[in-house]
Amino acid sequence: MRPPVAARTLPGLAVTAVATLAATAAAGLVPSLNASTVAVVLGAVAVNARLVAPWMRPGLDLAAKHLLRIAVVLLGLQLSLPQLRQIGGAGLGVVALTVAVTFLGTQLLARLLGLRRALGLLVATGFAICGASAVAAMRPVAEADADDTAVSVALVTVCGSLAIVVLPLLRVPLGLDYHAFGSWTGASVHDIGQTVATANRVGHGALEPAVVVKLTRVVLLAPLVALVATARRRDPSAVARTAPVPPFVLAFLAAIAIRSTGLLPSGVLDVAHDVQQALLTAALFALGTGISWRLLRRAGGRPMLLGLLAWVLVAAVAYAGVRLTG
Repeated sequence: MRPPVAARTLPGLAVTAVATLAATAAAGLVPSLNASTVAVVLGAVAVNARLVAPWMRPGLDLAAKHLLRIAVVLLGLQLSLPQLRQIGGAGLGVVALTVAVTFLGTQLLARLLGLRRALGLLVATGFAICGASAVAAMRPVAEADADDTAVSVALVTVCGSLAIVVLPLLRVPLGLDYHAFGSWTGASVHDIGQTVATANRVGHGALEPAVVVKLTRVVLLAPLVALVATARRRDPSAVARTAPVPPFVLAFLAAIAIRSTGLLPSGVLDVAHDVQQALLTAALFALGTGISWRLLRRAGGRPMLLGLLAWVLVAAVAYAGVRLTG
Protein backbone atom coordinates (compact mmCIF):
# COMPACT_ATOMS: atom_id res chain seq x y z
CA MET A 1 0.00 0.00 0.00
CA ARG A 2 1.27 3.45 -0.92
CA PRO A 3 2.07 5.65 2.13
CA PRO A 4 -0.26 8.61 2.76
CA VAL A 5 0.68 11.99 1.32
CA ALA A 6 1.83 13.36 4.69
CA ALA A 7 4.21 10.45 5.24
CA ARG A 8 5.70 10.82 1.76
CA THR A 9 6.16 14.59 1.89
CA LEU A 10 7.24 15.08 5.51
CA PRO A 11 10.91 13.98 5.09
CA GLY A 12 11.51 16.32 2.16
CA LEU A 13 9.74 19.18 3.94
CA ALA A 14 11.92 18.60 7.00
CA VAL A 15 15.06 18.84 4.85
CA THR A 16 13.65 22.00 3.27
CA ALA A 17 13.03 23.52 6.71
CA VAL A 18 16.62 22.86 7.77
CA ALA A 19 17.94 24.38 4.55
CA THR A 20 15.69 27.42 5.03
CA LEU A 21 17.11 28.02 8.49
CA ALA A 22 20.66 27.63 7.14
CA ALA A 23 20.05 30.08 4.29
CA THR A 24 18.45 32.60 6.63
CA ALA A 25 21.34 32.33 9.07
CA ALA A 26 23.90 32.78 6.29
CA ALA A 27 22.10 35.88 5.03
CA GLY A 28 22.06 37.26 8.57
CA LEU A 29 25.81 36.83 8.90
CA VAL A 30 26.66 38.37 5.52
CA PRO A 31 24.62 41.54 4.80
CA SER A 32 25.39 41.43 1.07
CA LEU A 33 23.61 38.08 0.74
CA ASN A 34 19.89 37.45 0.75
CA ALA A 35 18.30 34.25 1.96
CA SER A 36 16.51 33.40 -1.29
CA THR A 37 19.71 33.48 -3.33
CA VAL A 38 21.55 31.41 -0.72
CA ALA A 39 18.70 28.90 -0.76
CA VAL A 40 18.90 28.37 -4.53
CA VAL A 41 22.66 27.85 -4.26
CA LEU A 42 22.26 25.39 -1.39
CA GLY A 43 19.71 23.41 -3.39
CA ALA A 44 21.95 23.28 -6.47
CA VAL A 45 24.98 22.26 -4.39
CA ALA A 46 22.96 19.55 -2.64
CA VAL A 47 21.66 17.94 -5.82
CA ASN A 48 25.02 18.06 -7.58
CA ALA A 49 26.77 16.62 -4.53
CA ARG A 50 24.25 13.75 -4.71
CA LEU A 51 22.82 14.62 -1.31
CA VAL A 52 19.22 14.68 -2.54
CA ALA A 53 17.78 11.20 -2.04
CA PRO A 54 14.64 9.93 -3.82
CA TRP A 55 12.70 9.87 -0.53
CA MET A 56 13.11 13.66 -0.31
CA ARG A 57 11.52 14.35 -3.67
CA PRO A 58 7.79 14.36 -2.74
CA GLY A 59 8.36 17.00 -0.07
CA LEU A 60 10.70 19.03 -2.26
CA ASP A 61 8.21 18.99 -5.13
CA LEU A 62 5.45 20.15 -2.80
CA ALA A 63 7.63 23.00 -1.52
CA ALA A 64 8.70 24.07 -5.00
CA LYS A 65 5.12 24.27 -6.25
CA HIS A 66 2.74 25.08 -3.42
CA LEU A 67 4.92 26.99 -0.97
CA LEU A 68 6.11 29.27 -3.75
CA ARG A 69 2.53 30.01 -4.75
CA ILE A 70 1.59 30.87 -1.17
CA ALA A 71 4.65 33.13 -1.03
CA VAL A 72 3.48 34.93 -4.18
CA VAL A 73 0.05 35.51 -2.62
CA LEU A 74 1.57 36.87 0.60
CA LEU A 75 3.81 39.12 -1.47
CA GLY A 76 0.64 40.99 -2.37
CA LEU A 77 0.33 42.14 1.25
CA GLN A 78 3.58 44.08 0.81
CA LEU A 79 2.03 46.14 -1.99
CA SER A 80 -0.57 48.86 -1.97
CA LEU A 81 -2.03 51.04 -4.66
CA PRO A 82 -1.03 54.28 -2.87
CA GLN A 83 2.59 53.26 -3.45
CA LEU A 84 2.03 53.93 -7.14
CA ARG A 85 1.44 57.59 -6.34
CA GLN A 86 4.81 57.88 -4.61
CA ILE A 87 6.80 57.50 -7.82
CA GLY A 88 4.57 59.76 -9.92
CA GLY A 89 3.55 59.53 -13.54
CA ALA A 90 7.11 59.67 -14.88
CA GLY A 91 8.21 56.88 -12.57
CA LEU A 92 5.24 54.74 -13.58
CA GLY A 93 6.18 55.33 -17.19
CA VAL A 94 9.73 54.13 -16.57
CA VAL A 95 8.46 50.98 -14.85
CA ALA A 96 5.92 50.21 -17.56
CA LEU A 97 8.42 50.81 -20.36
CA THR A 98 11.10 48.71 -18.69
CA VAL A 99 8.73 45.80 -18.10
CA ALA A 100 7.29 45.93 -21.63
CA VAL A 101 10.62 46.20 -23.47
CA THR A 102 12.28 43.54 -21.30
CA PHE A 103 9.35 41.14 -21.60
CA LEU A 104 8.95 41.45 -25.37
CA GLY A 105 12.65 41.90 -26.14
CA THR A 106 13.70 38.82 -24.17
CA GLN A 107 11.19 36.66 -26.00
CA LEU A 108 12.48 38.01 -29.31
CA LEU A 109 16.04 37.19 -28.25
CA ALA A 110 14.94 33.69 -27.28
CA ARG A 111 13.46 33.13 -30.73
CA LEU A 112 16.61 34.46 -32.42
CA LEU A 113 18.68 32.04 -30.31
CA GLY A 114 16.42 29.15 -31.30
CA LEU A 115 15.19 28.47 -27.75
CA ARG A 116 11.87 26.97 -26.77
CA ARG A 117 8.94 29.35 -26.54
CA ALA A 118 8.10 28.29 -23.00
CA LEU A 119 11.66 28.89 -21.80
CA GLY A 120 11.75 32.33 -23.44
CA LEU A 121 8.44 33.25 -21.82
CA LEU A 122 9.59 32.21 -18.34
CA VAL A 123 12.93 34.01 -18.63
CA ALA A 124 11.22 37.12 -19.98
CA THR A 125 8.76 37.16 -17.08
CA GLY A 126 11.44 36.56 -14.46
CA PHE A 127 13.70 39.34 -15.73
CA ALA A 128 10.87 41.79 -16.40
CA ILE A 129 9.05 41.44 -13.07
CA CYS A 130 10.42 39.72 -9.97
CA GLY A 131 12.63 36.71 -10.59
CA ALA A 132 11.62 33.25 -9.41
CA SER A 133 8.23 34.38 -8.07
CA ALA A 134 7.28 35.64 -11.51
CA VAL A 135 8.59 32.44 -13.12
CA ALA A 136 6.31 30.44 -10.81
CA ALA A 137 3.32 32.62 -11.65
CA MET A 138 3.82 32.28 -15.41
CA ARG A 139 4.73 28.58 -15.46
CA PRO A 140 1.18 27.13 -15.71
CA VAL A 141 0.28 29.62 -18.43
CA ALA A 142 3.48 28.89 -20.36
CA GLU A 143 2.89 25.12 -20.06
CA ALA A 144 6.57 24.85 -19.18
CA ASP A 145 8.23 21.66 -17.94
CA ALA A 146 10.45 21.25 -14.88
CA ASP A 147 13.65 21.72 -16.88
CA ASP A 148 12.53 25.04 -18.34
CA THR A 149 11.56 26.20 -14.86
CA ALA A 150 14.86 25.14 -13.30
CA VAL A 151 16.92 26.84 -16.02
CA SER A 152 14.86 30.04 -15.72
CA VAL A 153 15.28 30.14 -11.94
CA ALA A 154 19.02 29.54 -12.34
CA LEU A 155 19.33 32.44 -14.80
CA VAL A 156 17.44 35.01 -12.70
CA THR A 157 19.40 33.92 -9.62
CA VAL A 158 22.80 34.17 -11.29
CA CYS A 159 22.15 37.49 -13.02
CA GLY A 160 20.41 38.99 -10.00
CA SER A 161 23.37 38.03 -7.85
CA LEU A 162 25.73 39.62 -10.37
CA ALA A 163 23.68 42.81 -10.12
CA ILE A 164 24.41 43.03 -6.39
CA VAL A 165 28.12 43.21 -7.20
CA VAL A 166 28.15 45.08 -10.51
CA LEU A 167 25.50 47.80 -10.25
CA PRO A 168 26.96 49.68 -7.25
CA LEU A 169 30.29 49.86 -9.11
CA LEU A 170 28.54 51.63 -11.99
CA ARG A 171 26.79 54.37 -9.99
CA VAL A 172 29.54 56.98 -10.26
CA PRO A 173 30.65 56.18 -13.86
CA LEU A 174 27.02 56.41 -14.99
CA GLY A 175 26.49 59.72 -13.19
CA LEU A 176 23.67 58.60 -10.90
CA ASP A 177 22.99 60.24 -7.56
CA TYR A 178 21.80 58.03 -4.70
CA HIS A 179 18.08 58.49 -5.34
CA ALA A 180 18.47 57.86 -9.07
CA PHE A 181 20.58 54.79 -8.37
CA GLY A 182 17.83 53.45 -6.11
CA SER A 183 15.25 53.97 -8.85
CA TRP A 184 17.53 52.27 -11.39
CA THR A 185 18.04 49.33 -9.04
CA GLY A 186 14.32 48.94 -8.42
CA ALA A 187 13.56 49.08 -12.14
CA SER A 188 16.22 46.59 -13.22
CA VAL A 189 17.09 44.04 -10.52
CA HIS A 190 14.95 40.90 -10.56
CA ASP A 191 14.22 39.58 -7.05
CA ILE A 192 13.10 41.86 -4.21
CA GLY A 193 15.80 40.48 -1.91
CA GLN A 194 18.44 41.16 -4.56
CA THR A 195 17.06 44.68 -5.00
CA VAL A 196 17.39 45.39 -1.28
CA ALA A 197 20.89 43.93 -1.17
CA THR A 198 22.01 46.04 -4.16
CA ALA A 199 20.60 49.29 -2.77
CA ASN A 200 22.01 48.58 0.70
CA ARG A 201 25.52 48.36 -0.73
CA VAL A 202 25.25 52.03 -1.69
CA GLY A 203 23.13 53.37 1.18
CA HIS A 204 22.55 57.14 1.50
CA GLY A 205 18.83 56.96 0.77
CA ALA A 206 18.99 54.57 -2.19
CA LEU A 207 16.92 51.86 -0.49
CA GLU A 208 13.54 53.61 -0.31
CA PRO A 209 13.20 54.48 -4.02
CA ALA A 210 14.59 51.06 -4.93
CA VAL A 211 11.90 49.26 -2.92
CA VAL A 212 9.05 51.50 -4.07
CA VAL A 213 9.97 51.16 -7.75
CA LYS A 214 10.55 47.42 -7.37
CA LEU A 215 7.20 46.82 -5.71
CA THR A 216 5.53 48.84 -8.45
CA ARG A 217 7.02 46.39 -10.96
CA VAL A 218 5.64 43.51 -8.92
CA VAL A 219 2.13 44.98 -9.14
CA LEU A 220 2.31 44.34 -12.90
CA LEU A 221 2.77 40.59 -12.38
CA ALA A 222 -0.92 39.69 -12.32
CA PRO A 223 -1.95 41.84 -15.32
CA LEU A 224 0.95 40.43 -17.33
CA VAL A 225 0.02 36.82 -16.54
CA ALA A 226 -3.61 37.56 -17.34
CA LEU A 227 -2.74 39.11 -20.70
CA VAL A 228 -0.52 36.19 -21.69
CA ALA A 229 -3.14 33.66 -20.59
CA THR A 230 -5.82 35.42 -22.64
CA ALA A 231 -3.59 35.66 -25.71
CA ARG A 232 -2.55 32.00 -25.54
CA ARG A 233 -6.12 30.78 -25.15
CA ARG A 234 -6.94 32.56 -28.41
CA ASP A 235 -3.87 31.21 -30.20
CA PRO A 236 -4.89 28.34 -32.51
CA SER A 237 -1.25 27.17 -32.71
CA ALA A 238 -1.09 26.42 -28.97
CA VAL A 239 -0.25 22.78 -28.29
CA ALA A 240 -2.96 22.46 -25.67
CA ARG A 241 -5.72 24.55 -24.20
CA THR A 242 -3.86 27.11 -22.14
CA ALA A 243 -4.81 27.35 -18.49
CA PRO A 244 -6.76 30.41 -17.36
CA VAL A 245 -5.11 32.85 -14.99
CA PRO A 246 -3.87 30.71 -12.07
CA PRO A 247 -6.05 31.11 -8.95
CA PHE A 248 -3.04 32.06 -6.83
CA VAL A 249 -2.37 35.04 -9.13
CA LEU A 250 -5.95 36.19 -8.53
CA ALA A 251 -5.34 35.72 -4.80
CA PHE A 252 -2.22 37.87 -5.19
CA LEU A 253 -4.40 40.66 -6.61
CA ALA A 254 -6.87 40.21 -3.77
CA ALA A 255 -4.02 40.55 -1.26
CA ILE A 256 -2.98 43.86 -2.86
CA ALA A 257 -6.58 45.08 -2.59
CA ILE A 258 -6.75 44.09 1.09
CA ARG A 259 -3.45 45.85 1.85
CA SER A 260 -4.64 48.95 0.01
CA THR A 261 -7.63 49.34 2.35
CA GLY A 262 -5.26 50.15 5.21
CA LEU A 263 -7.30 47.98 7.59
CA LEU A 264 -4.57 45.46 8.40
CA PRO A 265 -2.51 46.39 11.47
CA SER A 266 1.24 46.71 11.10
CA GLY A 267 1.81 43.68 13.31
CA VAL A 268 -0.15 41.45 10.94
CA LEU A 269 1.75 42.83 7.96
CA ASP A 270 5.07 42.23 9.69
CA VAL A 271 4.17 38.61 10.40
CA ALA A 272 2.95 38.13 6.83
CA HIS A 273 6.23 39.54 5.53
CA ASP A 274 8.29 37.16 7.68
CA VAL A 275 6.17 34.17 6.64
CA GLN A 276 6.43 35.19 3.00
CA GLN A 277 10.21 35.39 3.21
CA ALA A 278 10.45 32.00 4.91
CA LEU A 279 8.17 30.31 2.38
CA LEU A 280 9.99 31.90 -0.55
CA THR A 281 13.35 30.77 0.82
CA ALA A 282 12.04 27.23 1.34
CA ALA A 283 10.53 27.07 -2.13
CA LEU A 284 13.69 28.37 -3.79
CA PHE A 285 15.79 25.75 -2.02
CA ALA A 286 13.45 23.11 -3.42
CA LEU A 287 13.65 24.66 -6.89
CA GLY A 288 17.43 24.78 -6.55
CA THR A 289 17.52 21.01 -6.17
CA GLY A 290 16.31 20.82 -9.76
CA ILE A 291 19.36 22.72 -11.07
CA SER A 292 21.85 19.99 -11.91
CA TRP A 293 25.04 20.54 -13.88
CA ARG A 294 23.83 17.83 -16.23
CA LEU A 295 20.67 19.86 -16.91
CA LEU A 296 22.65 23.03 -17.56
CA ARG A 297 25.08 21.20 -19.85
CA ARG A 298 22.17 19.69 -21.74
CA ALA A 299 20.57 23.13 -22.06
CA GLY A 300 23.80 24.49 -23.56
CA GLY A 301 25.22 27.98 -23.67
CA ARG A 302 22.29 29.64 -25.42
CA PRO A 303 20.06 29.95 -22.31
CA MET A 304 22.95 31.53 -20.39
CA LEU A 305 23.51 33.94 -23.29
CA LEU A 306 19.81 34.77 -23.22
CA GLY A 307 20.02 35.51 -19.50
CA LEU A 308 23.01 37.81 -19.91
CA LEU A 309 21.42 39.65 -22.84
CA ALA A 310 18.14 40.04 -20.92
CA TRP A 311 20.08 41.37 -17.92
CA VAL A 312 21.83 43.98 -20.09
CA LEU A 313 18.52 44.85 -21.75
CA VAL A 314 16.59 45.49 -18.54
CA ALA A 315 19.48 47.47 -17.03
CA ALA A 316 19.90 49.61 -20.17
CA VAL A 317 16.21 50.42 -20.60
CA ALA A 318 15.79 51.21 -16.89
CA TYR A 319 18.89 53.44 -16.94
CA ALA A 320 17.66 55.34 -19.97
CA GLY A 321 14.30 55.86 -18.33
CA VAL A 322 15.80 57.07 -15.05
CA ARG A 323 18.10 59.54 -16.82
CA LEU A 324 15.32 60.89 -19.03
CA THR A 325 12.93 61.42 -16.14
CA GLY A 326 15.51 62.44 -13.51
